[in-house]
Amino acid sequence: MATVTAPSGLEKAYFSFVEPTASGTGPSTTVNGQPRIEFKFNPKEYSIQKSAEWTRKPATGAKQTSPPEFTGSQPRQLSLEMFLDESGPSGGDVSREVETLFACLTPLPRTLTDQKPVPPFVQFGWGRKVLFTAFLKSVSARYTLFRPDGTPIRATCTVSLEEVPAEPGRQNPTSGSRHAMRSHQVVMGDSLMSIAYQEYGDSTLWRAIALANDIDDPLRLPTGLELRVPARDELDYLL
Repeated sequence: MATVTAPSGLEKAYFSFVEPTASGTGPSTTVNGQPRIEFKFNPKEYSIQKSAEWTRKPATGAKQTSPPEFTGSQPRQLSLEMFLDESGPSGGDVSREVETLFACLTPLPRTLTDQKPVPPFVQFGWGRKVLFTAFLKSVSARYTLFRPDGTPIRATCTVSLEEVPAEPGRQNPTSGSRHAMRSHQVVMGDSLMSIAYQEYGDSTLWRAIALANDIDDPLRLPTGLELRVPARDELDYLL
C-alpha cells in the first residue's frame, strides 16, 4: 500500500461524477443534484493499494517449493478522509454532501429503468488533474459538531474507492472469428457478474460470458479457469 502525502497549494481536491459507458467514462452527471463535491480542506494524505494473485503448484521430487505463477491482478483501491465543515455564518448543513456520497453507492436512476443498474463513476481530482476514476465501495460518516437545533455542521467521511479502467482492454481477434475476443482468467472472488461489469461496465451481461463458455452453473467458477469474453458487438448474437 502506498500512502501519498498531499501537496500544498491553493488548488482544491474534489469528487466529480460521470456516467459510466461501455467505452469508459461518459458525460458528466449529477448525484443528489450536485455535479461534484469540492473539498473545503484538501486531504493531508490518501492511500493507494493494489494486489496480485499468485498460485503455487505442489512441489514434486526433491523440490521444497515451486515457483509462483501469476493468475491476475486486482484493481487499485484508494482510501482517504474527507473533512466537511459548514460551521461558518452561512448556516450550511454537511448532511447534504454526506447523502450525496451515500447516493454514489446506489445505481443511477436511469439505469434502473433500462434494467442495467450501475452506479455513477467518481473521479477524484486535484486542480486540473484527475488522479483516480473509480466507483465508491464504502462511505463512513462521523458527525462531530451540531447547531442547537441538531443540524450537523461538521463531519469526517472515510471513503473507499475501487478503480475502473478508462477504456476496456483490447486483444487480437480469435482465429476463425470475425469478432475480437478477450480472455479472462478467473481469480479468487470472481463471479460472472463482476467480470461482466469489468469488461462491459454492465453486470447484467454475464449471460453472454456464460453462453460463450458453455457454463451451466454461473455460481461455480473454478479459480484458474480461462474464460472467453465476447466482444461488445457480438453480444446481440448471443443474447
